[in-house]
Amino acid sequence: MFSFESESADRAWLLAIDAIRSQSSLPRQNGRGGATSELLHSTFHIHDPRQRWVVSRSPGLSIAFAIVEVVGILNGRRDSAYLNFFNPILPKFAGAGAEYHGAYGHRLRDNVGFDQLSRASNALMANPNGRQIVLQIWDAAMDLPLDDGEPVAADIPCNICSMLKIRNGKLEWSQIMRSNDIFKGLPYNFIQFTTLQEVLSGWIGVEPGTYSHYADSLHLYNENAEHAFSSVCVPAAAAFDSVALPKHQADPIWSEMSQRIDLLIKDRLSPKEYGVLARIDDAPQAFTNLMAMIAADAARRKRSADGVGEAIAACDNPLLKQLWIRWANRWP
Repeated sequence: MFSFESESADRAWLLAIDAIRSQSSLPRQNGRGGATSELLHSTFHIHDPRQRWVVSRSPGLSIAFAIVEVVGILNGRRDSAYLNFFNPILPKFAGAGAEYHGAYGHRLRDNVGFDQLSRASNALMANPNGRQIVLQIWDAAMDLPLDDGEPVAADIPCNICSMLKIRNGKLEWSQIMRSNDIFKGLPYNFIQFTTLQEVLSGWIGVEPGTYSHYADSLHLYNENAEHAFSSVCVPAAAAFDSVALPKHQADPIWSEMSQRIDLLIKDRLSPKEYGVLARIDDAPQAFTNLMAMIAADAARRKRSADGVGEAIAACDNPLLKQLWIRWANRWP
């Protein structure tokens, strides 16, 4: 059992990278992407889940893709085109097709016949002492391998479930994963589920508490080891954004962001239009800051340098700008 604890996701991630680097006797385990070094039964405890960004990963995270994933989850989406636009190699790992089999948004908001996020928040408001709130993602009927060991689909959820409790007036969140790629997956998983934690905290009317994360297989692919081990601590810029709002206020904003993503990926826009789509005037600035990252990357992918500038100008969050620069610096 390995345990990594910190105020921030960045520091906890670096501790886990150090653990893999320092233990030469780690089991070598083959995965679908090649050979790995594996830590079995690993836990993370992040005491300030708003410090969710793994700034130190080298090369930098795709900040727009990370945000787009969150928007898709909160809107219950399972279509693939919008994700593939921001991450063109995703079908290599999750399969080709119009929809993703294991899409977390669909699993959480529709798959079991009702919206688990809404039910969970209502139940916790009615009974803050409850211990029965479990959000199901992995589904044996859909995801258990065939008798011959072959997977039933390319996109099997790595996340099994989430467990939510309110303690001392804060929403505690425990995330359970069967398999976790420390380099390509874990930093994005932190972003996904700590954001859900913050969003549901706003719905319920409490503060987010500790985010705990269990990975039954935490692994590093050999092909990513050089990059992972070259990652050193990068001081994060200060940021104080919050996306915690009551549900009736939050839902229309997340829906609007989803609609804007569709406009960004489908249409050829002028530079000014990228700036317009980056700004959400009737929402807190935190949402514009997130939307600006999405619009900037859409402009970059459509080779509109002026559009990138218009979108970035809408953001006043120094940390998001720092993450954008680390991402953009991957290309000359």
